[in-house]
Amino acid sequence: MLDDEDFLAPSRGTVAERLSDRLSLTVPTRGNGKLSAILEAANADEELYGLLLAANVNAMERLGMTDHGPVHVKIVMNIGLKLLRLLNDRGVTPSIAVNYGFGHHDAEVVVALASMLHDVGMSIHRVDHEAFSLFIAQDKLRDLLEPVYGVGEAAVLRSEILHAIIAHRSGGRPLTVEAGVVRIADALDMAKGRSRIPFQAGSVSIHSVSAAAVEAVRIEPGEEKAVRLVIELSNSAGVFQLDQLLREKLRGSGLEPHLEVEASMIEGDTERRLVQSFRL
Repeated sequence: MLDDEDFLAPSRGTVAERLSDRLSLTVPTRGNGKLSAILEAANADEELYGLLLAANVNAMERLGMTDHGPVHVKIVMNIGLKLLRLLNDRGVTPSIAVNYGFGHHDAEVVVALASMLHDVGMSIHRVDHEAFSLFIAQDKLRDLLEPVYGVGEAAVLRSEILHAIIAHRSGGRPLTVEAGVVRIADALDMAKGRSRIPFQAGSVSIHSVSAAAVEAVRIEPGEEKAVRLVIELSNSAGVFQLDQLLREKLRGSGLEPHLEVEASMIEGDTERRLVQSFRL
């Protein structure tokens, strides 16, 4: 297997070469046998990996954006599960438990699969990619869910996952805890310049400069609320990421009562210089 960073290069050779160098989509399953079985099947699915690869080619190589492929998916899956588990630890009940009597492990399946498939529509086009993701994910979810769940249960879970996928779009309105988690997790893939705000790679703008200022994202138990998000910045320009991206994703997510957000400057005498010169 290659390291995550190897997949950020814009050109990797032929389709066969790219498919053979797979990034394993892993998360800490913590005894969740259903999630383990589904991830094993997903990692063996060449069609699924091909879709993630195609999404990344459109995003990075054709549009000059940040990646929307296997690396992004793996990051969002891990962030999403961490958020969901911290919320659960503080008594926030997943929506599929409230409405259907499913367990916490089933909620983890919803978050993991929605995170895995939320950007597959990028393989078709950036515009309306969230909607395109729905019909691509539909059949793939049948393949992954029905060997683990009954047909009826799989249908309900598929609906919940598709809801989480469409609700991550700009202006989306999550109706479930799980969808809100995926929406926030997608936005939190912002460390080391990995902003979810579209910008042309190599350009000098408030988007690229502010993205470069985000050093790390810490997700930890909150003091007053269930979860504390600490965004570590090397330059105050990074506040733009919080104001323009995270605020928009948090608003309407349904998780506002459970998250506290803090921007923290890395200690030092001066801010790190991000731009040498700028001309209009």
